[in-house]
Amino acid sequence: MSATGHRADWMHEAGWGVFTHYLAEVVASGAATSADDWNRLVDSFDVNALADQLAATGARYYFITLGQNSGCYCAPNAAYDRYVGIRSSKCSRRDLISDLYDVLHPRGIRLCVYLPSGAPDKDAAAMEALKWRPGRYPDYARPASGIDDEGRPWGTGDPRFAEFQFMWAEVVREWSVRWGERVCGWWFDGCYYATAMYLHPDAPNFGTLADAARAGNSDSIVAFNPGVQNWLPAISEHQDFTAGEISTTFPMPVPRRFVNQAQYQILSYLGENWGRSPTRFDDDWVVRYTRSVIDAGWAITWDVPILPTGLIDGGFMPQLTTLGAALSHR
Repeated sequence: MSATGHRADWMHEAGWGVFTHYLAEVVASGAATSADDWNRLVDSFDVNALADQLAATGARYYFITLGQNSGCYCAPNAAYDRYVGIRSSKCSRRDLISDLYDVLHPRGIRLCVYLPSGAPDKDAAAMEALKWRPGRYPDYARPASGIDDEGRPWGTGDPRFAEFQFMWAEVVREWSVRWGERVCGWWFDGCYYATAMYLHPDAPNFGTLADAARAGNSDSIVAFNPGVQNWLPAISEHQDFTAGEISTTFPMPVPRRFVNQAQYQILSYLGENWGRSPTRFDDDWVVRYTRSVIDAGWAITWDVPILPTGLIDGGFMPQLTTLGAALSHR
């Protein structure tokens, strides 16, 4: 909590923002991506053009993915390289996050980042080096037989993945210190094994990850995503806003800003799926639902497709600008 109020006050005041999945597995059309290929893609990202698009929508914050399952990340990280040992590194040479901040900040748009809470599960070398083997079931889907799908007793071994957690926290900490106050928030995906991995009084736990994310900016807001849960839970006292992942069933917002200590926030997609065209809603519904969320004291973040060059898919710009214009006098 900041000295002047809740860390997520700015998100509450902004009301809505934009999210994009700039991932090698998305912008490279699913093709295998080498370090050289990934660097060429990141180098082609036109931060000025994206900033102009976001400014035209009226959005006041923007989330971008750092990376995901491929193991390709859009900023350098020496801790990751040291642990994983892949040469050439699949952490880009360009610090795309710093470059984005330089053009978004003058336009009054805050910058936030997305990162899975686990290692990249399509990169076998990284998985082995980081000592990560994800469980097969989330906590709420423990098999009645007590046996997992590989014939082992459920929860055997080290369900906390403590070695991995400490290494991953160091990776997060390095990025956070690098960016300082340039990054205002972190959205951690894949926190499906909360009871086994994080809900412990001693480290590693959710506090370990949150502290790492705030190492460079003590006011950074943090969310942990347990998956699609339409009741928008806050699964840790260390989070500042709800992850709010919604796919097809949208909750009716009630006039209550917080669940426990966390700002209500919904994250969903305007396209047919995450980062996918075409649009699935008409403009009127998007405006009405977004307004209802904001009027209740919540916030909502809309995911839209992004092109390899860093531009928002032009098919979504009319809807985003219509939304921004409708909310400009709220």
